Amino acid sequence: MANSPVQGELKVGIVGAAGYAGELLVHLIARHPHVTLACITSRQHAGKRVEEIIPSLRNEVAGLRFTQSDPVQLAAVDGIDLFFLALPHGVASEYARPLVDAGKRVIDLSADFRLTSTDVYRTYYGAEHPDPDLLSRSAYVFPELSPASWKESCLIAAPGCYPTSILLPLLPLMRAKTIATQGVVVASYSGVSGAGKKLAEDFLYCERAESSRAYGVAWHRHLSEIEEQLSFAAEETVIVQFTPHLAPMRRGIVSTIVVPSAGHTLEELYSVWEQAYGGRPFVSILPSGKTPDSQHVVGTNRIDMSAVLDPRTGNFVITSAEDNLMKGAGGQAVQIMNLWFGFPETAGLW
Repeated sequence: MANSPVQGELKVGIVGAAGYAGELLVHLIARHPHVTLACITSRQHAGKRVEEIIPSLRNEVAGLRFTQSDPVQLAAVDGIDLFFLALPHGVASEYARPLVDAGKRVIDLSADFRLTSTDVYRTYYGAEHPDPDLLSRSAYVFPELSPASWKESCLIAAPGCYPTSILLPLLPLMRAKTIATQGVVVASYSGVSGAGKKLAEDFLYCERAESSRAYGVAWHRHLSEIEEQLSFAAEETVIVQFTPHLAPMRRGIVSTIVVPSAGHTLEELYSVWEQAYGGRPFVSILPSGKTPDSQHVVGTNRIDMSAVLDPRTGNFVITSAEDNLMKGAGGQAVQIMNLWFGFPETAGLW
């Protein structure tokens, strides 16, 4: 990899800033102490001043305008070191290839590079993977857990929102064999922003207020990501019963994970968590019996988690809470950028 820019010299572009995750990235990067926001693209808002579309950034983006989203033109822009892709799956790869070929670094928030198996991608996304070669050169990164070798990659896949709420609690436990590899049952509740910014009857205020329901029962695209990562950690195939729910709130994800303890104690579970996350700024381990609450993490890049052992069933019941747009999307992507370019991990996030 090329030498990293020194602090204050990093110029960043954001591709696809019209959605919730892209808009949040604009906020975070515009206010980041070591980064210059040099380019923002949006087909919908091309030519408009950023502050017209995001009024809260008035006087902070110096008259910057949205530009058209042309991958070849973006790849030819000099001086931009890193691009965030806040695009739908299948579209992000169209931008990733020319940007990487031009020597840019890329952090992708879509699902295009989260799976290592092209067969699994085909099964869950209904199409052939758009760029298997680039997939083999990418890295799926949890900042707290991935080996440092990820920094040598040219393209980083940021984890999905549901997977983050489930995998951060489970991956260290799977690696340490502190939980069973089978019988994992997860129920997750997401704020409406998790569905993206779109006009649809199911997401109108009157339809969602005072209402909650399950969706994607027995088949949700994030399940592929969850099972693949858990299987890597356990070194065997892990099957998860995952049920997402739409909750009547704007932001946040709460997950309840039930997994057999396999004879291990609660103290052993907490010991594994402390070894994995002790001192890390964005993972908060709560005492057993103190369950995380979405209102305490919304607006932060933190995930809260805790666990109890049910003596009747022999199961651990693990709960977590995060902001789906921060730790589940844009905030975690900025955290990855900070570590990749040598900035303080918390820069622009506190």
